[in-house]
Amino acid sequence: MPTITRHRRRWAALAVLLAAEAMNLLDATIVQVAGPAIHAALPGPPADVPWFSAAYTLPFAAFLITGGRLGDILGRARVFRIGVAGFVLASLGCAAAPDAGLLIGARAVQGAAAALIIPQTIGLIRALFDGDERAKALGTIGPVMGLSAVTGPLLGGLLTQSVSWRAAFLVNVPAGLAVLAAARLLREDRADTRPRLDLVGTALVVAGAGLLVYPLIDPAGTNWGLLAAGLALLVVFGFQQRRAAAPLVEPSLFANRGFPAALAGSLLFFAVMTGLMQVVPMQLQLGLGADVRTAGLTLLPLSAGLAVSSYVAGARLVPKFGARVMFAGLALLTAGILAALAAGAGAYPWALALCGLGMGTFTVPFFSAALDRVRPAETGSAAGLLNAVQQLGGTLGVALLGGLYLGTGTAAAALGVGAVLAVAAAVAVVPLTGRRGPGGGASGPGRRPGRLSSRRGR
Repeated sequence: MPTITRHRRRWAALAVLLAAEAMNLLDATIVQVAGPAIHAALPGPPADVPWFSAAYTLPFAAFLITGGRLGDILGRARVFRIGVAGFVLASLGCAAAPDAGLLIGARAVQGAAAALIIPQTIGLIRALFDGDERAKALGTIGPVMGLSAVTGPLLGGLLTQSVSWRAAFLVNVPAGLAVLAAARLLREDRADTRPRLDLVGTALVVAGAGLLVYPLIDPAGTNWGLLAAGLALLVVFGFQQRRAAAPLVEPSLFANRGFPAALAGSLLFFAVMTGLMQVVPMQLQLGLGADVRTAGLTLLPLSAGLAVSSYVAGARLVPKFGARVMFAGLALLTAGILAALAAGAGAYPWALALCGLGMGTFTVPFFSAALDRVRPAETGSAAGLLNAVQQLGGTLGVALLGGLYLGTGTAAAALGVGAVLAVAAAVAVVPLTGRRGPGGGASGPGRRPGRLSSRRGR
């Protein structure tokens, strides 16, 4: 019987998976830049602008783990194709939306479709490759994500400025159709033991996160009743997970303090990162009257810094200094935010480059240290939960920092809170620099992280 690596078109199939990953990240960054231009074309309250992003990331976060389990049950290649088809149709809906409300609804469908696509990538790569080839295949994810992060803001600015904001969504259609046509190259794969879906847990997460995010975006004032209801539902979710027959969250992950610390650090860091990339284009376009191309170019140093520092951290810094590199990354991020706060919009290019260097320097050691603290059997659940919390953190960052900007009319409050959250993230991840939990050993200087954990931090 031929081995997995004998699959004749496995590298072409890998390109299909990477194209889908890139399509997801490009869509998120393009809309961050194009949001104010969309608001100008589809008049409505200013709070619509952060919702153009949050409506995508919120269902993405809430359905990510369920999407992975659907792949285990129905087949990962099949669910991947369903997700891509849904993404294409939702992109058409976004491009044709006659008003902001329908656009926000179509963005939510896009996010749910992305939650079907992204969790299948690792499982399908494992079905296509083994041995050294598998490590090489997994190692391609990081560079593709870095390139997408650099390209997204620039592409968003150029498309919106030269054609229309609708082109920022229409670009997904030919790309998605090409991925869908080439998806026949994928080898079908599903779990040996089919898990059950936790529909009650999923509903609690969706409702709780939605009630938490909605009032944060409202610039007229925070609705504490909705915030309290959202927090209460998330507390109920925690108790429900202890009794669920097939919980979304693996309870054993919380047996050691390292993984909860990783979740807190992920939530705080990605709130800063995504919120910052939302506030800067909003201030440039809504506050200073800059065009969308200028806003996209202003974000380019941040994306470039992130891509470069991710490579340097993975290749040089983490093998030598271990998890402590996280603190250097957060220090650079905080310094960049404070520089932008002190010097104003004129300093954004170099201040954002400093932020980007910090982001890339942090993410590689962070994901490595986080996944080093889980048992091999828990890796899939831990990676899925980290990705979900990453998306939830991004949603909260867009809501909180974007809401602060809209409420005050200046970026100062948003940047100040962003700096505080970066410092809080540094405090949260301190347990990750200590001894490992279940797996034994230490995550310290000289210990080289596994390839998957260092590359998957996106």
